[in-house]
Amino acid sequence: MPKENQYSHISSNARLRNTTAMILAGGKGTRLKELTSTIAKPAVSFGGKFKIIDFALSNCINSGIRKVGVLTQYMAQDLISHIQSGWQSSYSALGEGVHIIPAQQRIGENWYRGTADAIYQNLDLIKSQTATERILILGGDHIYKMDYSRMINFHVESGADVTVACIQKPIEQASEFGVMGLNEQGDIINFVEKPKNPTPMPNDDSKALISMGIYIFNVDVLDAELRQALENPDYKHDFGHNIIPSLIGRSNLKGYVFTERGHPGGNGYWRDVGHVDEYYAATMDLLAPTPELDLYDTSWPIMTNQVQRPGVKFLFNDPNRRGFAVDSVLCAGAIISGGQVNHSLVSSDVRVEDFAEVQDSILLPRSIVGRSCKLKKVIVGEECIIPDGTVIGYDLEEDKKRYTVTEDGVVLVSAEMFEAIQEVDANSDIEALV
Repeated sequence: MPKENQYSHISSNARLRNTTAMILAGGKGTRLKELTSTIAKPAVSFGGKFKIIDFALSNCINSGIRKVGVLTQYMAQDLISHIQSGWQSSYSALGEGVHIIPAQQRIGENWYRGTADAIYQNLDLIKSQTATERILILGGDHIYKMDYSRMINFHVESGADVTVACIQKPIEQASEFGVMGLNEQGDIINFVEKPKNPTPMPNDDSKALISMGIYIFNVDVLDAELRQALENPDYKHDFGHNIIPSLIGRSNLKGYVFTERGHPGGNGYWRDVGHVDEYYAATMDLLAPTPELDLYDTSWPIMTNQVQRPGVKFLFNDPNRRGFAVDSVLCAGAIISGGQVNHSLVSSDVRVEDFAEVQDSILLPRSIVGRSCKLKKVIVGEECIIPDGTVIGYDLEEDKKRYTVTEDGVVLVSAEMFEAIQEVDANSDIEALV
């Protein structure tokens, strides 16, 4: 990385003012199964009190970026309400703040057809921003802490037209991402989106260098490329499939390797929580004695729209009925009423009833675990009520008949599932009477 000069703090401030961040938050998120049946993926609860999009938004604010647009499309109302309630208090009169940009068919008659098309349809809005020289493009479905100002400084000082943030991942996971290669000067020399046989890193064949879905484009370069690319009938409307590979050799593309040095947290933590197993793993990471993702770090706070609720309440201390939790994270408004919680995340306004046992699980907001239930490695969806005596996670073959079970053995249950089960049971009772 080029050395900073004595005026770097001044130029850095100007660079931030001349950067507009655009968060892509319109995807369906089908790999999260029932968690996204009624809401957009960035609006899914995470960590007990947050939404997934809070991480990208908090990174922007903590990095000093004040012009942020959130591009919405699929099942956006919960996401819009969340942003309106907690993220629109900046200086809008100065063109700053977090702005919701819904899909509007601004160009042609198509809704957003991909990540690149979402930006293309809003280029006129971006270019109308005063003194916007570059665009920082972010995904709304990643869990991490990152100082974007460092990447922006790298982009400007290296003279790049485009910079792609990248991170090392195990080779067996790389097929789910864009895999890239860099030369010794940090230039991107190849980029393949979701390859079946990922190319390993030159010095470590157990890992690959993958794209984090974080891009910086100079506005003029992106404008010209998108206008030209969209004339191609085979265009897939995606940065990873089209834009980045097509620019290699024609523009100055740099890779910004995301490591622990100089970034909040000091460990280079980043997870794409696009499917249930990754979502579960990222949540379990929070429960470690020294978590890689430290949400208690006051120097880089993750912010959210926080509803005012009372503290966690534990009830009963009888020999056979004791409410307690160990190795767990619990959020405001939760009541543990004579139940046991072990190595689990309990979100806000959750209730665990008498004699229930919850282990290695995630209880999302306003869910209820009934009396004498036993849950192991279960994700309980928002507002889901688990009937008394229900056992989940101990017989996966049986669970597959009623719930969603992942490859890693995580069981996902939702309110809609139990409504369907109750309807089937009611019909069976009627048939039995007839």
